Amino acid sequence: MKKSSFVAMILGTVSGVLFALGMCMALLPEWNSFKPGIIFGAVGIVLGIITVIVWRKMENKAPIKVTARGIGISLLAILGSLLLGIGMCFVLVWEKMIAGIIIGLIGIIALLSLIPVCKGT
Repeated sequence: MKKSSFVAMILGTVSGVLFALGMCMALLPEWNSFKPGIIFGAVGIVLGIITVIVWRKMENKAPIKVTARGIGISLLAILGSLLLGIGMCFVLVWEKMIAGIIIGLIGIIALLSLIPVCKGT
């Protein structure tokens, strides 16, 4: 295993655990730790961004260039993920089966549309 892959694996794992723990702390009312959860989650996100920067530097890759196309693809991915999650909430939490299935399918279609958008065809 290359040194850069090992460093990225360790940093990515730590950032993922911090983010997940922070979200659990913030979203579970039984824990009574909303503010520390937000802090843990934010530290996890920042460490994840640092992980990408460090890994790209160790691999001698160019920094990520922010383009309108990249922002659009990111927004489509976020929208699709949110719609899929909202659809699941409609079905599993609020027991609104038809609306949840429709919203979830729209999210799945948005996520599937990422394939041709990213390929450029």
